[in-house]
Amino acid sequence: MSAKATMKKFASIGRVLDGLRSGSTPTPKAENEIVETLSSEDFTINKVVRHGFPYKPSAMAYDPVQHILVIGSENGSLRIFGQPGVDCHVRHDEDVAVLQLIFLVNEGALVSVCADDSLHLWNLRQKKPAILHSLKFNRERITYTHLPFQSKWLYIGTERGNIHIVNIESFILSGYVINWNKAIELSRKTHPGPVVHLSDNPIDSNKLLIGFESGALVLWDLRNKQAEYRYSCSAPLRSVSWNHEGKQFMCSHTDGSLSLWHVRTTTKPHNIMYPHARPPLVKGARPDPCTPINKVEWRTCKGQDPYIIFSGGLSYEKAAKQPSLTIMQGKNTTVLEMEHPIMDFMSLCETPWPSDIHEPYAIVVLLENDMVVVDLNSPGYPCFENPYPMDLHESPVTCVQYYADCPPDIIPALYSVGSSSQQKKRMGYSKKEWPVKGGEWGTGGNSYPEIIITGHADGSLKFWDASAVTLQVLYKLKTAKVFEKKGKSVDGEEDPYAIQIINMCLDSRLFCVAGASGHVILFRYSKQEAQLEQLTVKRRNERKEGITSIEISIVYEAEELESPDCELPPTPIGRNASTSSSSTAPHMSSSSGEGVKDNVTNIKVRSGGVKFPPGYQPDVICQFVWMDGEPPPTVTSLECNSAYGLMAIGTANGIAIVDFIQKTCLLNMGTPDLYGSADPYQRTPRSPKRNKPQGLGDIVEQGMTEPERCRSPPGNSGNSDQQNGVCLSPTSNNSKKEKRPNDAQLKRSKSQGTRKLLKKGESTASEGGNGEGIDVGCMGGFMNTDGASRCSSLLTPDRGEGSFTRSRSSSMSSLERESKEAINCLAFAESYTTKTDLITVPCLWVGTSLGSVLVIVITLPSSCEQRPSEPVIVSPSGTVLRLKGAILCMSFLDFTGNVLPLQSEPWREMNPKETPKEKTKRDIPARPKMSPSSSTEIVDRQFVVICSEKQAKVISLPSQTCAYRVKVTETSYALKSDVISMPTKSSGREACCLACYIANGHIMAFAVPSLRPMLDSEYLPLTDYRIARTFCFTNHGQALYLCSPTEMQRVTLCTETSENLQEMLGDLFLPVDTPEAPSKGFFKGLFGGGGGALDREELFGESSGKASKSVAKHIPGTGGMEGVKAASGGVAAELQKARLALNERGEKLGELEDRTAQMMANADNFSQAAHQIMQKYKDKKWYQF
Repeated sequence: MSAKATMKKFASIGRVLDGLRSGSTPTPKAENEIVETLSSEDFTINKVVRHGFPYKPSAMAYDPVQHILVIGSENGSLRIFGQPGVDCHVRHDEDVAVLQLIFLVNEGALVSVCADDSLHLWNLRQKKPAILHSLKFNRERITYTHLPFQSKWLYIGTERGNIHIVNIESFILSGYVINWNKAIELSRKTHPGPVVHLSDNPIDSNKLLIGFESGALVLWDLRNKQAEYRYSCSAPLRSVSWNHEGKQFMCSHTDGSLSLWHVRTTTKPHNIMYPHARPPLVKGARPDPCTPINKVEWRTCKGQDPYIIFSGGLSYEKAAKQPSLTIMQGKNTTVLEMEHPIMDFMSLCETPWPSDIHEPYAIVVLLENDMVVVDLNSPGYPCFENPYPMDLHESPVTCVQYYADCPPDIIPALYSVGSSSQQKKRMGYSKKEWPVKGGEWGTGGNSYPEIIITGHADGSLKFWDASAVTLQVLYKLKTAKVFEKKGKSVDGEEDPYAIQIINMCLDSRLFCVAGASGHVILFRYSKQEAQLEQLTVKRRNERKEGITSIEISIVYEAEELESPDCELPPTPIGRNASTSSSSTAPHMSSSSGEGVKDNVTNIKVRSGGVKFPPGYQPDVICQFVWMDGEPPPTVTSLECNSAYGLMAIGTANGIAIVDFIQKTCLLNMGTPDLYGSADPYQRTPRSPKRNKPQGLGDIVEQGMTEPERCRSPPGNSGNSDQQNGVCLSPTSNNSKKEKRPNDAQLKRSKSQGTRKLLKKGESTASEGGNGEGIDVGCMGGFMNTDGASRCSSLLTPDRGEGSFTRSRSSSMSSLERESKEAINCLAFAESYTTKTDLITVPCLWVGTSLGSVLVIVITLPSSCEQRPSEPVIVSPSGTVLRLKGAILCMSFLDFTGNVLPLQSEPWREMNPKETPKEKTKRDIPARPKMSPSSSTEIVDRQFVVICSEKQAKVISLPSQTCAYRVKVTETSYALKSDVISMPTKSSGREACCLACYIANGHIMAFAVPSLRPMLDSEYLPLTDYRIARTFCFTNHGQALYLCSPTEMQRVTLCTETSENLQEMLGDLFLPVDTPEAPSKGFFKGLFGGGGGALDREELFGESSGKASKSVAKHIPGTGGMEGVKAASGGVAAELQKARLALNERGEKLGELEDRTAQMMANADNFSQAAHQIMQKYKDKKWYQF
């Protein structure tokens, strides 16, 4: 052995020892050292804003002076709305329903009453409202509350029929109590029931009207502590409304009636009417009962008849059809039908004073799934157009995608094509200004455009502008119009067009979606209107616009165990993808007696021309077909690349690659066939099935050779070809005729096409110690696939939507016997495919549900002129990488640690006069190929970041060595991960990180490529499958998820955004003068137009005594100093107390300094005065004084 070789050997041993000493994987060799600028200070989790309609609303309130609206929900959430763009979300500490909401009018405060018998006072004078005080009742349940205008005493009615009074400023219970047994008549022998109404007389605050559920009403004299009048209704009571003069009130009842009472007439009501009841057949008889009138409002107007507004009261036959709101004015009665049940309503009036003429101008109707505002001052009572994004759930949201830092021209482009349809929708709305106009916009905002895309159950998609904290709809796309209208699909799916996956190329504006029926649609953006129809194969080259439909089947041969006892029945010869040859071509299906569906699609593409407006127009439709009676596989991943002209579709059991320029399928195969001989899993064969009679599809297929099955139907010469395991795109001039083998050759090729399985312990693609990839060379004949296999998603909802079933076994034996493997992740890239590559080539990286990463090489024509006609070759590279858990994301970095930009072409408007071949001649961007190093040693020039459910790895390329690795979680699993950009404080530039959302509720972030932990914070435990399905990360540290069926929550991981959040949010409270009280007329004051002013402080204050401590407990909130004192045990509280003490000490030192300065000034004055006196009397004798 030469000395030089010996030195090399010792040097290599030394490097190994150095690696063992350091305890970590050695860093790959790179030309430049990577400097990471991210630090943990750059990460802070904060909720930004919530969009959509409040889920399960239960209460509503309105401030007529501040013009802000609040909606409470059954889960304890509060949504506060001002003018469009002012939207705030807060939440109670407990998930309890909000029963009632009361504004302190023009005071910047709100009282919420919850189902756990607690009261909360919210401070709205800050950007993020917080609770100042809470009061928890222990003995009695709260049923109704009332706060008189400009009063600080809150009346609380309980289930027992008692009324308690609380001071709003201090949340201290008063000693003044109205007991039910003192309020009712002594002759009454039954309990009146819970309190359902409390209100004071509009002109006499000393009189409190108490309504009980049984129908009993009492007008209570607060000053004299006695009942002044008592009323008894014939039907149970639901609500009461006063006339502004305070002499009459109206009640609504459970039998659908309205009763009108005079204050001084207690024997019977002045009038009883059944607004929607049929007239009785017998005069004097009671009409048939109607549905309860849950609420009534009596509103007066100047020079007009008053409005009587109520919900319900319809006959039971009509009520079953549609919820309604009735508006009565004089002899006119208008019934407004609503799409959803009415939860609450209120009229908006010009004045907050109950003693003034109301002058209502609008009605806010809170529905179960919507909010409607009716214009009362316009003929026909039209609705105002809702400026808030409350129609987010117009059809249930099934998919969400979030893009930050978009090209600046994408939002104007979408708005331009969507504005015309928005103008049509505005027809019929009120022309007046939206009445909820309070608050003020925030001063801050993001400098980059943001887009949110929502997919819905009816197949529609909505594009939203989310550049600020607001959300504005830009454009709506309907995918269902491409297909024939049917109620259900072939497999019985009720929502066959539901969107499941969204993928968009922002530069080229290519847009593709995957649906629930195993279909994928590729859309192109156009500013021109188009009349499109499904094109046949023969007509593709004509000068005509059209939609190409491609049917794809994922089939492969069932695996055979190496056991003589195991025999598999003969399986039909595999089928390949086919392109529909006619818009009316029949779908071949099996004619077996069992009725097994075969080679049919779930939904059919619409025949004939379809008119598409400017915007996104369909170009290619891919549909997976039924195979052997099994439905099409679920699409699990989707990726398109405009520079390559390719679209990759991953399913629950395989992959398909579609060339959308030449309109053909290049590759469709089951996941096991991607491995070739490097399959590390021992797969279980499919259960033997009974031999079914051969249908027409089987007969046709068995009479075809393998090359013929790769081609499309006759009419397209050579739609698909296969050479040495390499799939070629169809071309008319490169197709090759192959000889058709006889039956013996067919059987022999089938038996020889079955590859042997790798036994346990013999897997050449196991993870290994350093995570290096396995290079198995070229795998030939991979298109010869037989048999079909299906795979269900590893993450599926159980019977309950919030529960999950997931295999968490880490045993390799359980994985090796797995026969189903889904494609979870796809990524196009210019990268290295094998260890010996010197330059980068186009390729597709494929991540599976079993933790494997495979690489497919893509060979494109050399020039753009040849792209429409020359074949595109796709072939496996043989590279297999392994991680633990399903693959979630893959991203590529350059040697400096920056994310490699995706190859794409800019968008261009297509000329309708061009032929399809001319349209495909686009300037393909120059693909930067990294030249090899001048030395013979291969230098790593790229990194690929791969994250699975359990771990993340950074693989250096082309050597395929594991540069860095980290265990993401041990006890749980990652649900979503992505490599995103983050702004840094230190450098002011952006850096990259790997963000992960874990099933245990944690959000984690790692710097790349070193995978140093940057963030691990508990945020939101996984309690709902909806969160796992919709959670997504995007650039600038932003995230988004569907927090309820009707709401989206935006989250930021960025400290910079969190610090600017206060400026981005709007102000809810603005200083506004309260309108003056109505002046009393001369005669009203002279002849007793109301009682004298009530001194509530004297009546309910300390003179009333102290309330029992067992009735309610006061809890200080976190919105003021009370919260600081209550949280004295926390670190934050200690810091706050220390800060307060320091401020106090500083103030005392300042006072001491002022006093010292004042004493010095006084001393100087005294010294000067003494000196003057001395000078004056210095020369005088004692007797001269």
